Order: sequence, then structure tokens, then C-alpha cells
Amino acid sequence: MSGLLPKKVTIVEVGPRDGLQNEDKIVPLDVKLALIHQLAASGLKVIEATSFVSAKWVPQMADAKRLMETLHQQPNVRYPVLTPNIKGFESAIQAGAKEVAIFAAASESFSQKNINCSIDESMLRFEPIMSQAHQLNIPVRGYVSCVMGCPYEGEISADSVAAVADRLYQMGCYEISLGDTIGVGNPLLARQLIKTVSKRIPVDNLAAHFHDTYGQALANILAVLELGVSTVDAAISGLGGCPYAPGASGNVATEDVLYMLDGMGIETGINLSNLVEAGDMISKHLGRQSNSKVALARFKAL
Repeated sequence: MSGLLPKKVTIVEVGPRDGLQNEDKIVPLDVKLALIHQLAASGLKVIEATSFVSAKWVPQMADAKRLMETLHQQPNVRYPVLTPNIKGFESAIQAGAKEVAIFAAASESFSQKNINCSIDESMLRFEPIMSQAHQLNIPVRGYVSCVMGCPYEGEISADSVAAVADRLYQMGCYEISLGDTIGVGNPLLARQLIKTVSKRIPVDNLAAHFHDTYGQALANILAVLELGVSTVDAAISGLGGCPYAPGASGNVATEDVLYMLDGMGIETGINLSNLVEAGDMISKHLGRQSNSKVALARFKAL
């Protein structure tokens, strides 16, 4: 498939969860709901809404239950939520979640620092989630972090990533999102990653989650699109810092990904102007400039 771009790409919007979770100032529930509704109105079909984690560790997500119970879910939009353990999964389902996500790391050190357990132990935590999800017919997405580098171990081999990704896939995750958590990847590394992982998992079941810490995200996304990847994670306005690279940006901006895809004639079903408006709303609420180059260029041109 090398060199052939997909005709259609699904953008998974992670701003309301991955983007907001590290914000120090608590974003009110009504603002989060307004953001999600605006994102859906722009044409996004997958919006990661929140995370059912301990409020002690992630205060920003303390309102997860109320958010899901209050959210007006559009019938043609999916609203997955993150559930790191069975308690979170059960709470999410009770609150009305119809899809969940679990996350593992390709780095032992990162796994210990991030979720206080080894990679093997994290897999054991996921087994009851997968079992219940299967019984309830709930789709589960899997994340793998540190796929092109770790803040503690440095370079991570593509084979290590493939091994963890395959375990999640064999457990029943319908899609594996490969996360360059610290944004250190480049197009050659990204291509090698997909070539290696796709030996175990069909490329149609892989997604790219590339952070823009070093400004490489769009180049990396293009590199993997040429190998057949057709699902890309992004965050409105580039929300979400990178806690392991102080002061650096984290997620690639959805507006910038969409502009690139639109320019290449790749179908997404998303309206860029509406998306920019949603990004402007949340950026103003947070009291800072958008991290989206496209948004900044558009407002400068007005």
C-alpha cells in the first residue's frame, strides 16, 4: 500500500479528554458539554468525551459521570471514554457510555510511572474489562504510549510496541492507537513503526496518535497515511501539554490535520470553519492562544 493515500480518514477528537486532563484550572461542566456539542456539530464522528479515573489523581475528570449523563449524544457520533480499570468501566457504563478505551505502554518505566504497574500487570487489569465489554457488546479501543520514545528509557523498539499492541488486539480491542507520547518521532521512525506493527495487526485496525512536541506530527501522520493508516487522533486547538517536556505542546491540532487532509482531497466529513470556531471558544475560555497554526492564520487574515 506504500504511497497510496486513503480516500477517507477518520479523525478521533481527543481534546475533551486527553486535551483537558492536564489543565490546572477546572473547566466547568457546561463548557465541556458546549465544546463536545460544537465538535459534533462540525462533523466529527468520534469524540473522546472524558475519563473515568480517580478524581484524586485527575481532578479535571471528576465530573465524568455527570458529563456522560448530561451529554446529548448524537445518534451518528461515538463518544468513547477512558476506563483504566474495572471500577472505571462499570461507572462509565452506568453513566451511559457506549464505547470505552484502555491504555498500556510500550515502556516498562513509563508504565510504572504513569499507572503504577508493569506492562504485564496492566494487561491483567484489562482482562475483566474486556470480559464485561464482550458480554455487553461494548467496543474497546486500545492505546499504546511511548511508541517512538520514552522520557525514561529513550528509544523504544518497534518490536516492543508491536508486542504490546498485539496483546491488546488479541484481547479484543477493535483498534490500536499508537501514541508518540513525547513527540520525538520522525517520518522514517513512524513508517518503520507501522511496517513492524502491521505484521501482527491489520493496518485498518491501527490509528496514529502523534504529539507535536518537536513539530513533527503532520509529517509523521502523512508518512503513515501512505502506508494505509486511515484513523488519526488529534485535539482541538492542540490542547494538552506534554508533562514530560515542560513548556512543549502536546497533541497535534485537529484544525491543522483537517487542513492538510482537505488540501489533499481526503474525505473527513468535517467543516473546518466550524471546527476553528469550536477551538476559538475553548481557547478563549482557557485564556490563551490556540496552538493551531491554521486557526492563528485564519484569525490573522480577518
